[in-house]
Amino acid sequence: MSAIDELCSELAKLPGIGRKTATRLTYFLLKQPPDEVVRLAAAIRSVSERIRPCSVCGNLGETDPCLICEDPRRDKELLCVVEEASDIGAIERTGEYRGLYHVLGGHLSPLDGIGPEDLRIEGLRARVANGCEVREVILATNPSMEGEVTATYVRGVLENAGVQVTRIALGLPVGGDLEYADGVTIAQALAARREMPR
Repeated sequence: MSAIDELCSELAKLPGIGRKTATRLTYFLLKQPPDEVVRLAAAIRSVSERIRPCSVCGNLGETDPCLICEDPRRDKELLCVVEEASDIGAIERTGEYRGLYHVLGGHLSPLDGIGPEDLRIEGLRARVANGCEVREVILATNPSMEGEVTATYVRGVLENAGVQVTRIALGLPVGGDLEYADGVTIAQALAARREMPR
């Protein structure tokens, strides 16, 4: 296998990158100055060597515990459960949430052979049961069938833990049109409605 074919094959393994895009990226990289390609390779190697999951929450970072878990300004009474570490960035960008996180490492998917034992659900149960200060667990799994099943399962696991379990509101995106929304999305938006502020 040639070096070009090898790089195409490796790039094609990335999510959302098919063989055609992988080939286009390979030839783009070949047109770049060698020092830029070396910097990209070094950045990939650095991430692989330096980034690790936090032993407390599962977030990815260079320290263990991660910077969020170690931040004394975070509200330790709030625990937001997400599917993947990348979901934390989306929530943090809002600037609205100041609590802690727990990363499940995916969602339940029996068709793919992913059950509760494959996720960090026992770690979540232990965090809530260990006499910690958590008073509310916010389930922020994706609004997909698997995300809903996962949220329902986690709610059941925490049912007798003595904490309030809430689910993020689901529904229409800002700037969306009702006529283009599917029925499930509209139903979720209606169920999550709230009183208009005065």
